Amino acid sequence: MGRRSILVATGWVATAAIATLIGLGAIRLVGESLTGTPGGVRSEADIERALASPEPVPTPGPGTAPATPGTTSTAPGTTGTAPSASSGARRGFATDGGTAVAECGVGGVRLVSWAPAQGYRVRDVDRGPDDDVEVTFQGATREYELKVRCIGSEPVSVADD
Repeated sequence: MGRRSILVATGWVATAAIATLIGLGAIRLVGESLTGTPGGVRSEADIERALASPEPVPTPGPGTAPATPGTTSTAPGTTGTAPSASSGARRGFATDGGTAVAECGVGGVRLVSWAPAQGYRVRDVDRGPDDDVEVTFQGATREYELKVRCIGSEPVSVADD
């Protein structure tokens, strides 16, 4: 084998290795942007464990704040409560369009966090603090509006006026 053949083979192997590395990097980059969730998609059991944990769990997405300990969301229209050291009680609310966490405090009720369900987006948010707060989840064919007020020191979902 001549010197030229060895150079051609070495160049070919180097080019193949570089192309493979670039391809793997591109697949990793595109794969993460397709899932839209850093760290992958989480199961319902993972989410329940994270919500039950004593440490705050970050809620990804613009306009959202970390979830807080003691906040629970179950079936649409049901709620769970837990006291907060900084202000009144916190409560999670769930609709088919998304979920939200609200708390009552000195200035009234305020939305702590909100997240649309799959296939929905947040169309409008009034996060407070105020007499009432609301978040609207917009889907392709349906819209859900969640309105919350403080009754006593507890956040409660109310019908829109």
